[in-house]
Amino acid sequence: MIVLQKHDMKNEGNIISGSMNEAINRQIGREFAASLQYISMATYFDGEGLTQLSDFFYRQADEERDHAMRFVKYLVDAGGHVAIPPVAGPQNEFPDIKSAISLALDWEREVTRDINDMMKLAVDESDFISQNQLSWFINEQLEELASMDNLLKVIQHAGDNVLYIEDYVASHGVKRGESGTKVNSEN
Repeated sequence: MIVLQKHDMKNEGNIISGSMNEAINRQIGREFAASLQYISMATYFDGEGLTQLSDFFYRQADEERDHAMRFVKYLVDAGGHVAIPPVAGPQNEFPDIKSAISLALDWEREVTRDINDMMKLAVDESDFISQNQLSWFINEQLEELASMDNLLKVIQHAGDNVLYIEDYVASHGVKRGESGTKVNSEN
């Protein structure tokens, strides 16, 4: 009788190890969860009449979905096995703008830690192809962290002046309907 052992080595036809494959699958779930969370935030801002913030988060949701798909495509190309995990539902209620943005910043910090952990794994395994792939995500996370941190600072300085916040978001390149998601038929 032949016994096949499951091990964490690079399998024939696979460029990445089983442990990297599992880490990437977990990250795919996190990226899809982030997309759902940002859609929830966008609808909260829409309900508050804050169309610039709403569009900003619809766009962020699209980006997070794109990140998940980039990981999916990488696994397919690397001969890995895509197993998208279930994701928890997003938070749907926010007491105020600041709490929503704080949640987004916390989320981006967590994703950054997760991607850094994946990079550590890639380095430990001398997985240079995954290191190259993850480098793009590390650079992307710097942009995401800076964006959310700046937005939170603006909100803290603006106080109750939500029009200032909307103006800030509008002046930083997010236009109504610019994301892949059309939110109103008026545009």
